[in-house]
Amino acid sequence: MSANAFGTRAIRIATPSHAAFAGVMIGLGILGLVKRDFTAGFGPVPDGAPARTALIYLCALVPLVCGIGLVVGRTAAAAARALLAYYLFWLLAVRVTYFAVVSSAIDGWYSWCETAVMTAGAWVLFTWLATEADRRRLGFAAGAGGVRVARVLYGFPLILFGIAHYLYLEATAPLVPDWLPWHVGWAYVTGATFILAGLAILTGVWARLAATLSVWQMALFALLVWVPRAFAGVLSAFQWGEFYTTVALVSAGWIVADSYRGVPWSAARSGPSREPLVASR
Repeated sequence: MSANAFGTRAIRIATPSHAAFAGVMIGLGILGLVKRDFTAGFGPVPDGAPARTALIYLCALVPLVCGIGLVVGRTAAAAARALLAYYLFWLLAVRVTYFAVVSSAIDGWYSWCETAVMTAGAWVLFTWLATEADRRRLGFAAGAGGVRVARVLYGFPLILFGIAHYLYLEATAPLVPDWLPWHVGWAYVTGATFILAGLAILTGVWARLAATLSVWQMALFALLVWVPRAFAGVLSAFQWGEFYTTVALVSAGWIVADSYRGVPWSAARSGPSREPLVASR
């Protein structure tokens, strides 16, 4: 079925990860409007930043509108294109400026990494939903080349996430659930697995397995660390934000992991990306 024929359907879902990512975008948009603050992938932004209030609403409305558009047949490609453009703007303009001018400490480069992961998910999804016109106008960005860039944007932050486990061990180890022994040991292991997964994705060695396991690791972190604390009512405002961010990163990582379908788990190199899911149906 051609992309145009598929576009006549009311609902356009490429994979479960596509649905999850769209749902997270909608949720983040609603959360931003309710809290009147930046959500996962967009914060922090200094209090004195120009047009900060307008940016808060923009960073809520873009994911909300695009999230809805991602599952509607006639608007899916346009929504994916707009969402990717906005994340790229935030990654290359806002996050780099924040790192260079405001803070080069952990909140500077860590926030860049979170935005990079969200951009990676948006980019892969765009290649799945791109129209023939997108492929003609944007070339590699709408095809296999775009997927390769997205994988780099996902793999590199994983390495930095792992390094952060070691640099801030005193903050990471206490998050390990009480029923698990050797909290420091688990923090070291988790950091090492993030680093190894990032290296595997960047080099293409066991990349599919690394991408999949990294998503499971982040999902288990949300389930074993944030969910019990949320039910116990002991999450601080900052930790609630980390919870939402973890869920968002899982949804983006899931899409990147899905981009490896058709690649053998033990492939020495990650082969060319599969054909876009929707356009080929």
